[in-house]
Amino acid sequence: MKLIHETGWAPPPATVAPPLTGDIDCDVVVIGGGGGGMSAALRLAEKGVDVVLLEAQTLGWGASSRNAGYITNSVAADPELLGLLLEAERLRHLYRFAENAVHFAEDAITHHGIDCGYQQAGIVMAAVSKGQLRRARRNAKVLAEAGSSAEFVEGRAAGLPDGFLGGVREGVGGTLNPGEFVLGLRAATITSGVRVYEHTPARDVTDTGGGVTVDTPDGRVRARKALLTTNADSAGLSIAPKNLATPVWTSLVETEPVTPERLDEIGWTSRAPMVTLHMILESYRLTPRGTIVFGTRRLQTGRTPLPDRTPDQHVADDLVRGFHERFPGLRDVPLQQAWGGWIGMSSTWLPVAGEASDNVLYSLACNGHGFAQAQYVGHLLADRISGAALHDDLAAIWHGRKHFRRSFVSGPALYAGWLADRASDRLAALTKQQIAPTRLLGFFIAHPNG
Repeated sequence: MKLIHETGWAPPPATVAPPLTGDIDCDVVVIGGGGGGMSAALRLAEKGVDVVLLEAQTLGWGASSRNAGYITNSVAADPELLGLLLEAERLRHLYRFAENAVHFAEDAITHHGIDCGYQQAGIVMAAVSKGQLRRARRNAKVLAEAGSSAEFVEGRAAGLPDGFLGGVREGVGGTLNPGEFVLGLRAATITSGVRVYEHTPARDVTDTGGGVTVDTPDGRVRARKALLTTNADSAGLSIAPKNLATPVWTSLVETEPVTPERLDEIGWTSRAPMVTLHMILESYRLTPRGTIVFGTRRLQTGRTPLPDRTPDQHVADDLVRGFHERFPGLRDVPLQQAWGGWIGMSSTWLPVAGEASDNVLYSLACNGHGFAQAQYVGHLLADRISGAALHDDLAAIWHGRKHFRRSFVSGPALYAGWLADRASDRLAALTKQQIAPTRLLGFFIAHPNG
């Protein structure tokens, strides 16, 4: 298995837009060329706005092309917990926003003619233990009350693999190749009239009162307004709200192709993409090229400036160990490659958008569930910065100028979550084997690392 720096989904673009040199003026400058930044720039260009898009690498280089390729109407925070913390109306608005984001991403695929292997198959939040199955039932009830199309399903009856007991099936969304998608969106952005500058990181952003100035290594942009769509890199800009985002590294592994017959043998007849109901989810999906891509499970935090890196070997090994535990009938399937990327986690684990200053708006619609949501928020922020009223879906995540509390997302906390997940896995396995509870403590002591 190769550990690679680039995304494993698609090759890099054949050509690169030149970096900015010198000083330029525009109406709006968008900082960050991921899915959200490209969506915002496209919308502004469509409205006749003179827009500049700055990207530190190439458009879509970051999390937009490195994720697992899920288009989902879920959010990162647990539905049951949200049901306790949020008013019913707020919760309904939040899930309405998430579902509309799915439809927005689907429309973008059609509108721009992007060939990215999109499969509208829904997604299953799957249970691998009886405890998770009970939680799935509760979550399904909360989601139904919030107006979501999700429903509770049983394992084999729903065509889930052996070892997956059931879960919550989301009726909308599905999977695609995110690398191919961002290449298509990048091509649409470049041909739309947006002035694109790649390999042009923003060093500093200043709201001068009458406008915004963005300093880059070899030039400067002066604009009336600015949008920050910088995701995990937000902490590198002083104008971004403090504690807006914690950078978190997440990894993926891809197998060699698996035959349909073998998938049928293990019970994965639905071919539905799945995420587990662990504290730190595990994801498993099939690709049009016949491989299985799986990931997350173990997360790591980072500090700005974020390095260009590969997954750690021990993290990749842990992902493989999890794959073998979930799919024992596929233990002999060869592994092809592993890659990863930086995502931004908000302190609330919810998507957010707001105002960094009078002339600067920002978004952070990621938290590992933001492939579609980041694009939709970018589109809505483009309308907002052009003078439109606050859209109802944007209002659902609008933070205004409120301060963010210090995030509890940290390296030790994420490691503790991983330990708790592995402990629950061990307990579930021992329960299946009907091993006496008195032996459980001794097992943990003898096997502290799994």
